[in-house]
Amino acid sequence: MLAQKLCTYFLLKNLLKKEKLALPLFFLSLSVAGDSFDYNTYNNYGVVGLINMPSARFFEESVHGVTLYDGTPDKKITLTSNPFDWMEASFFYTSIQNKRYCSVDSDPICAQDFKDKGFNVKLRLKKEGILPAIAIGANDLAGTGLYSSEYIVGSYGINNLDFHFGLGYGTMNSIKNSVKNPLGYLSDSFKNRPLEYEDLGGSFQPSRYFSGERVSPFYGISYSLNKKTLVKLERDTTANDVVIEYDNPKSDYSFGVDYSITKNFSIGISYERGIYTSIKFIYKNNPKTSIKKYQYKKASNIEEDNKYTKFIKNLEENGIGVNKISETTSSIGVELTQLIHPNLGLIEEIISSAAMDAGIYKNIKKDLKIADLNAVSEIDSNFEKNANLIYERKSTKNFNTKTGIKFRPFLASREEFFKGAILLENDSEFILRDNLFFNINLKYSLADNLDDLIYPPVDTFPAQVRSDIKEYLKNMHEEGILIGRAQLDYHFTPKKNHHLMISAGILEDMFSGYGFEYLYFKSNSNYAVGFELFEAHKRDYKWKFGTLNYKNLTGSINFYYRNYGYIPFDMKISYGEYLAGDIGSTVEFSRTFENGTQFGVFASNTDVTTVQFGEGSFDKGIFFNIPIYSNFINYTWRPLTKDPGAKLNRKHSLYDLLVRFRPIN
Repeated sequence: MLAQKLCTYFLLKNLLKKEKLALPLFFLSLSVAGDSFDYNTYNNYGVVGLINMPSARFFEESVHGVTLYDGTPDKKITLTSNPFDWMEASFFYTSIQNKRYCSVDSDPICAQDFKDKGFNVKLRLKKEGILPAIAIGANDLAGTGLYSSEYIVGSYGINNLDFHFGLGYGTMNSIKNSVKNPLGYLSDSFKNRPLEYEDLGGSFQPSRYFSGERVSPFYGISYSLNKKTLVKLERDTTANDVVIEYDNPKSDYSFGVDYSITKNFSIGISYERGIYTSIKFIYKNNPKTSIKKYQYKKASNIEEDNKYTKFIKNLEENGIGVNKISETTSSIGVELTQLIHPNLGLIEEIISSAAMDAGIYKNIKKDLKIADLNAVSEIDSNFEKNANLIYERKSTKNFNTKTGIKFRPFLASREEFFKGAILLENDSEFILRDNLFFNINLKYSLADNLDDLIYPPVDTFPAQVRSDIKEYLKNMHEEGILIGRAQLDYHFTPKKNHHLMISAGILEDMFSGYGFEYLYFKSNSNYAVGFELFEAHKRDYKWKFGTLNYKNLTGSINFYYRNYGYIPFDMKISYGEYLAGDIGSTVEFSRTFENGTQFGVFASNTDVTTVQFGEGSFDKGIFFNIPIYSNFINYTWRPLTKDPGAKLNRKHSLYDLLVRFRPIN
């Protein structure tokens, strides 16, 4: 151990000798796992790493985080997620303070700071063992090129020290002390990096990836002083290019300290390249540990209760309603309905515990219904013919309501770096019959900075269905109580595995209308198919019952697939006509976890050409369902709000309702 510490000391001494820096070394007995939730943090780009440089470290699957960075001249907001333990994906929104939005002096939009959006991704190639962990990644993967860079990085830990070393391409290639691109020996195509972006930016351009005649080696260390304090030092190879116009660096090195205020919140302060100090705030969450596993609750029973009454009480105490119980000499059949629990496995655990506590030891056959849709059917006609009816619930009306504070961000504004509203929201559900529901969402703005959204969209082709979102947002404060949704839903299963839902009313913030959806769904199958058709009417900007002079018949054919292989995922492919009248297809990939956390990406390709679409080339984005303070937050983010590829934001689809009865992936 002494020899190991001495070797590490002399290595650090040589690294710091150029800059005449001194870093106190306290080799604690603490052992730090390389891919640790506690000891790793996001860098200024929202990537697990050092200060500006990445590392080969990853959080485990389902972890997500938010990074707020304020530096010179740029500031960023980044959301990062780990759909797999070998994949890290993030999107960012940035404002560059010394760069004008555009060059037309007479246009007031041009006087503001430049703003940009983009995606980052990092993939693990190898975990740490005898040899270092290795990862590859790319920043600003499909953006306009401000941060366009790729890297190959390795990481190796020794006790509470973590070493990182790699090669940086693009904006991570500072030219100084650079080396020849090793990939150039494989193909001459890697030697030339295109300077211009295809399709006005916002599209993938593989010819840029890992290309360039030269690349810059970078390296760094992170050192854990204790469970709360992480010290970082790196050779920063960020290019001082003319796009972002960083000040000329006085040093090749950046130094920083990250301090964990709680397990989920930390603050980082860095001195970057000898010229300025930056600050960042980090929120990270691991829902696998932060969301407690559901604990079965036994109901309070009285002595006079028979075993079936006890069984019913136990199930209802755990949020499962009982419609019917029947019995044969060997089995018990129960028809159940529930909307609470996220997966079939948990429901089966609750049923088993409830039966055991009630003294029921016969085999249980179950029919599960959700909104009166037959989701799981184990009771067959032969059982029903021989069974005696024990209990049947009378149909009753019900009312559920929930009020809370929600935050509505708007990150694509040209007016200001950060826009949003703090809303008081009420969601109420009237259950008129087992299969007839009325849902209403009411909003009231407690505080917002949306009233000065004045700059119109650049492109509104082929019809303005989403690009006028600012007209709705800026009225939030003035219109008082807003109606976000007010719709009637009727569900039924006319034949086994065939499901229908009819909806009408105010369907979302920007559209009202009516229509239906059909879905063929088998709970023990990994695929489903269906179609939907809705006549959508554009709502007016006052968030009430009025409409504008625009409507369209929108619909699609939908195919769903859940993969249970080595790389689990959900896929949805749809083809049809969108809200704006364009025709094409959308592909979605997502990962869902047992606790309800979900990450996904989507892309749409329609008959709107690249030139007609403008910047971004085609509609794409990410969506997620993540827990914050025990509440799940749904959000869909696009780099640009355009009209092509727009769909209705429906409260539920049939697949959303029924997929919870399929084994989780």
